[in-house]
Amino acid sequence: MTEWFRPAGTTSRDGFDVAVTPGEQDWEYTGLYVATLDRGQTIEFDTDDCEYLVLPLSGSAEVIVDGAKLPLGGRADVFAGPTDFAYVPRGTTVAVTSAGGARIAFPHAKAANEYPFRRIGVEQVESELRGAGVSSRQVRNFGTPGVLEADSIIACEVLTPAGNWSSYPPHKHDEHKPGKESVLEEIYYFELQLSDAAPEGVKGNDPIGYQRVYGTADRPIDVLAEVRNGDLVLVPHGWHGPAMAPPGYDMYYLNVMAGPGAQREWLITDDPQHGWVRELWPSQQLDPRLPFEAARPDGSAELSEGDQS
Repeated sequence: MTEWFRPAGTTSRDGFDVAVTPGEQDWEYTGLYVATLDRGQTIEFDTDDCEYLVLPLSGSAEVIVDGAKLPLGGRADVFAGPTDFAYVPRGTTVAVTSAGGARIAFPHAKAANEYPFRRIGVEQVESELRGAGVSSRQVRNFGTPGVLEADSIIACEVLTPAGNWSSYPPHKHDEHKPGKESVLEEIYYFELQLSDAAPEGVKGNDPIGYQRVYGTADRPIDVLAEVRNGDLVLVPHGWHGPAMAPPGYDMYYLNVMAGPGAQREWLITDDPQHGWVRELWPSQQLDPRLPFEAARPDGSAELSEGDQS
């Protein structure tokens, strides 16, 4: 374990299974809570100087701010499909309750401005397919610029079929280069499942994946983590990728990003040693196992030439 790899349970506090907040040592802008709510349970907290998203990972919930109630239909689990979610501004007391029980993620980030408390419907979540061959993956852009109006937070979900590589080629976003690269901290939160190829009778095993982060001579960082359900990897700087889904195990991760830039933008630079692999993709087919679900109401999904996860 390193200071940037946080296994499940090591950050739990105050009723949250996961609790990472801005203001920790060498961590300034980005946070994530995850809470498991039993039937009828409510969790309440103040957003203080951060803006929040309320994202059901499994189950449904109701979000309450100043007496206004927003129902979230949710989903069975993160592999089943996208979900509606809520945006909660800074300086707010928020309560979340679940009649049937739920697991809820609360991505958040330092914010200077307030936007309205609101529900964002599942039909507004943009899904796309990226890469090709064993670099094929699916991205749900629910909290990215152009999809969600917000002050600083950027968030998306990435699903990677068993045997494939995500966050590849390795890339970084830790320098301000106008129009080319933006400064963003990043959180990876992982969940994994047995792939459909697993034989009947395989039960109760321990799905695993791997995540790599490495730095430069002047800003070193070195993470090679075996990740399981509920684990976190924090990326304060440096090249990150690949995120590897071993054969037999599908990988999901939630990315949460924010930084000090005046513009809310997600701009990356590839590691020049490995960026050439993009040139292989036009001659390769998308993985036919994607999308994991009908990502749009009409069952379609976009193929993007660009890649940031």
